[in-house]
Amino acid sequence: MPPHAAPPTPTPKPAVPILKDLTIDNITENVNLINAQAADPRLKYVLERLVSHLHDFARETRLSTDEWMAGIEFLTAVGKKCTDVRQEFILLSDTLGLSLLIDSISHPKPPSSTEGTVLGPYHTHTAPSRPAGSSISHDPSGQPLLCLCSVSTTTGAAISGAKIDVWETDSRGVYDVQYDGYDGTAPSGRAVLRSGADGAFWFRAIVPVPYCIPQDGPVGRMLGVLGRHAWRPSHMHFMFEKEGFDHLITALYLRADPYETSDAVFGVKESLIVDLATVTPEQARKYDVAPDTKLLTYDFVLVTDEETGELRDAEARKAMKALGRERMKIIQGLPVPDVD
Repeated sequence: MPPHAAPPTPTPKPAVPILKDLTIDNITENVNLINAQAADPRLKYVLERLVSHLHDFARETRLSTDEWMAGIEFLTAVGKKCTDVRQEFILLSDTLGLSLLIDSISHPKPPSSTEGTVLGPYHTHTAPSRPAGSSISHDPSGQPLLCLCSVSTTTGAAISGAKIDVWETDSRGVYDVQYDGYDGTAPSGRAVLRSGADGAFWFRAIVPVPYCIPQDGPVGRMLGVLGRHAWRPSHMHFMFEKEGFDHLITALYLRADPYETSDAVFGVKESLIVDLATVTPEQARKYDVAPDTKLLTYDFVLVTDEETGELRDAEARKAMKALGRERMKIIQGLPVPDVD
C-alpha cells in the first residue's frame, strides 16, 4: 500500500441466505433458497420448479458426468446451427412435443374455435403483402390449388381486416429459405393477406406435399439415434392477427397423408385435417383457374382476447388444484405462489 494511502473500503457482505453443507439431498432446497431472492414472483416460481424438476431428473436417472456433458455438447451444437432463417432450438422444441404443449397452454380454445398448432422453424417476416386472388407460389411443378377461406368470431360474425400469414413448401418439399443463396429478396410459397369486409380471403397456391424436417443438424441426428423418422405430413401454415383477438398460429393437414398419424413435430389435430375437392366449372370460371385445379375450403374461427384470458385463468386454476397447489393466485393467466 502506498504511503499515507487510505485503507481499502471493506466489501459489504451480501445479504443472502446462508447455505447448508451441500449434499445430494439438500442441494435443491439450497439453490431454490438463493433464487427466491428474485423480485419477480413469476420468475421466482418458474425457476423454483425448473430447478426442482432438473434436480429430480438427475437423481432419478442417476445422471452421469459423461451423459451430462453429452447433453451440454448437444445443446451447444443446437445453438451453433441457428441462423437468421433457421431456428434449430424451435425444431428441437417441436420434435420433443414442447411447442405444441406450450401453445395449447398459452392459447386455449373453446370447442367452437379453430385450434392452434406449431409455428415451425421456417416462418419469416419477409413475406410480401398480396391482394386477394394472388398466387403465393412461383413453383411451376406444383399441382395448382385454389384456397377459399373465411375468418369469423365464435358468434359467427365476419372479421374484416385480419392479417393472415400463409406459408408452405414447394413441390419438392423445400421452403424457400432452405435453398442455398436465399437472401430474402424473392420469397416464394408465402404471403401476407387481409380478410375482406365479409371475412373472406382467397388465394392460389400449390397442393402441399410431405417433407422431411432438416436432418443435417443435431436435431436430425437425435431423431436417428431414437429410431424416429423426420417426415411431416402435407400441410399449409396460417397465422392470424387482429386487434382484440387472440393470436392464432395453425395449419391445415391433408387427410390420408402417409404421415398424418406420426408427424415428426406432433402438429396434427383432428379438427385441422381437411379433404381437398376439385373446383366446379363455375368456380374455375369465376376465379380464372384451370378446370382440374384442386380446392381447399376452410372457415377459421378466432377467439377474443377476453375469451382466451378467462379460459386460460380457469385452466390454470384447475391445473394448480390438480397438483395440490391451493395457495396460488393467477396473474395474467400465469400462476404464482400466494404468499399473502
